[in-house]
Amino acid sequence: MNQDYIVPDNWSIIEEGFDAERVKSSESLFSIGNGAMGQRANFEESYSGHTFQGSYIAGIYYPDKTKVGWWKNGYPEYFAKVLNAPSWIGIDIEINGESLDLAKCSEVVNFRRELNMKEGWYNRSFEAVLPSGAEIKVNVTRFLSVNNDELGVIKYEVTPINRAAQITYKPYVDAGVKNMDANWEETFWEPLDVKHNANEGFVTARTFKTHFNAATYMHNSILLNGNDLQVLPTNVETSKDKVQFSYTVEANMGETAAIVKFGGYTVSLNHDNEALIDAAKNVITSAKAKGYDALLEEQKQAWASIWEMADITIEGDVKAQQGIRFNIFQLNQTYLGKDPRLNIGPKGFTGEKYGGSTYWDTEAYCIPFYMATKDQQVARNLLTYRHNQLGKAIENAAKLGFNNGAALYPMVTMNGEECHNEWEITFEEIHRNGAIAFAVYNYYRFTGDYSYIPEKGLEVLIGIARFWHQRATFSSAKNKYMILGVTGPNEYENNVNNNFYTNYIAKWCIDYTVDQITKVKDEYAADFDRIMALANLNADEIRQWKKVADDMYFPFSEEHGVYLQQDGFLDKELVPVSQLDRSQRPINQKWSWDRILRSPYIKQADVLQGFYFFEDHFTKDQLEKHFEFYEPLTVHESSLSPCVHSIQAAGLGRMEQAYTFYLRTSRLDLDDYNKEVEEGLHITSMAGTWMSIVEGFGGMRVKNDTLHFEPRIPEQWKGYSFNINFRNQVLKVSVYPGETRFTLEGDRELTVVVNGKEVAVQPNTLVTV
Repeated sequence: MNQDYIVPDNWSIIEEGFDAERVKSSESLFSIGNGAMGQRANFEESYSGHTFQGSYIAGIYYPDKTKVGWWKNGYPEYFAKVLNAPSWIGIDIEINGESLDLAKCSEVVNFRRELNMKEGWYNRSFEAVLPSGAEIKVNVTRFLSVNNDELGVIKYEVTPINRAAQITYKPYVDAGVKNMDANWEETFWEPLDVKHNANEGFVTARTFKTHFNAATYMHNSILLNGNDLQVLPTNVETSKDKVQFSYTVEANMGETAAIVKFGGYTVSLNHDNEALIDAAKNVITSAKAKGYDALLEEQKQAWASIWEMADITIEGDVKAQQGIRFNIFQLNQTYLGKDPRLNIGPKGFTGEKYGGSTYWDTEAYCIPFYMATKDQQVARNLLTYRHNQLGKAIENAAKLGFNNGAALYPMVTMNGEECHNEWEITFEEIHRNGAIAFAVYNYYRFTGDYSYIPEKGLEVLIGIARFWHQRATFSSAKNKYMILGVTGPNEYENNVNNNFYTNYIAKWCIDYTVDQITKVKDEYAADFDRIMALANLNADEIRQWKKVADDMYFPFSEEHGVYLQQDGFLDKELVPVSQLDRSQRPINQKWSWDRILRSPYIKQADVLQGFYFFEDHFTKDQLEKHFEFYEPLTVHESSLSPCVHSIQAAGLGRMEQAYTFYLRTSRLDLDDYNKEVEEGLHITSMAGTWMSIVEGFGGMRVKNDTLHFEPRIPEQWKGYSFNINFRNQVLKVSVYPGETRFTLEGDRELTVVVNGKEVAVQPNTLVTV
């Protein structure tokens, strides 16, 4: 049974009623972020119940020593841990000397949380009866500023209900934090300095090994009935890693005492180590000058401008609407494209699982979302991130025995080095290289900006082509090139030969690279000479690549008329998922790994991932045949699976199936399909939700520099709309049963193709098809 406690709402995530069993799940679901930092929705006041405390700073990590029983050549040296950062949100609260702790209250009523996605703030309110009988009403609002990404804001209000109360606020910043997933119970932060002055407190700490420095700061002001009392703390306590202030307010019944706390981080990624506290003071000065109300208004405006471009509306289906907005909101909380050193971690700022900040998810799933909903420079930054790490990708390949500039991009990385712990993924899941090359092609296809390829992209493509050439093995028995010992996107098969998707994308990468070398030679002679000299590449080597691509082997079943996921796939007992007992699901939590590897069950789109990327290489009949063969064997236990299947089901006109997959991808976390939301959200797959609507139901494709649409609508919906920033003009597409409407914000006519017919859309004119 999936969880079902989130109240359906078009613009907010809402929880009503306090349930200790849900706290960790809600800490994930109500997480907030601003692209530079983020945090789980932990309570500000102390809580003795089960909780997963987590605050995170983008780009800061710790290289934890890889933990394996038997060391093999080529193993990654370390596992990059996403670090729980020093906490700035903490505010211990005492009512008449009694600590407020929801786990210990006699009663908690009218508990409500709201994550307002439209305006970018999180609110929690409740009434509590303390063991002494004192009754209070609490209202807390928190947000992380989008405009100033070093600033977070909390307003915490307490109102005595049944008697006057002495309310003591004890705000703190604390670097004495641990990770949930610490291997040896170790700490990752070394406290350096604790400072305080008037209402400001600072703790400076640095990470062990990587030596990132961070100043965690706070500034507090105390209000009674909305008036700033202009008071200083009555007490200050410090330790080597913490500073805590005390403020006491006398409040009569019905009066509201509040603390407004500014806090956050200044880090050595952006400032000199010795300037961190001054930088934090500058943030405080600016925040004080604006004040809480103006900062909140600024936040609402910042989110309004994000939504103007990124929003998708759905009429007549609140759960579907809530799902897509939640996904778009979390993507924008995780990555806004301002800093090319950053990338999109699979848990974003909501948890620690998976380590590392970058997977192939970025190229395969996220780039389409960012290309279409932001300025194209954001997607270019994501591609540049990989170009900047080309040297490390060449080093990664060299560790596995490849040479001559062959590049293997990592499965998981923070700085370009492979840092995934599992050998079957590190060594074998090499298809990730293909997604990085595909993103270069996809960026040019969508934006029309070819300049990236001669400037940077071709060097990446050459490194990847060299890897595929060297990784292939010539089989004299078959007179073909094979790729042996791999794990495809379906991680429920390890160490297989000739995974169709891997072989297909390898061939495509080589062919595409050769085409780009020719184009750059013809049109960008200076870049061509520079790159050939840098890569030391000649025509003879290119001919050797082509031989591998032209003679690549693809396992195929004449009997079934389908490409096989790998050589031995038909040797399995092909029992469809529909015949699996529900009690056996999810198999990754119920079965041994040995049993999973022998089963026919597919974790996520694999052969169908190839059909998704390269659908124009195949006929619709071929797609249908492969979809009918593989989907019934797919357990969709990867967050990346339902979106690809939703897009393909829509393309095949299987709308009920497409809609079911869409709901699964859009509400994966809200409804906790995989029973693991308390560990954090599935951020990168959220981009797949956007693709399910735009590419699935909207049928959007780019062919020959032109947007094509084949709009369809689930019967559960009255209509839906989305925006596409296509080559610096914004096209709004609204789909209703029987008609599609287009409007264009731009300065020149845009021709689109709808169901095979050309349609001219003029700026600021409604066109109905």
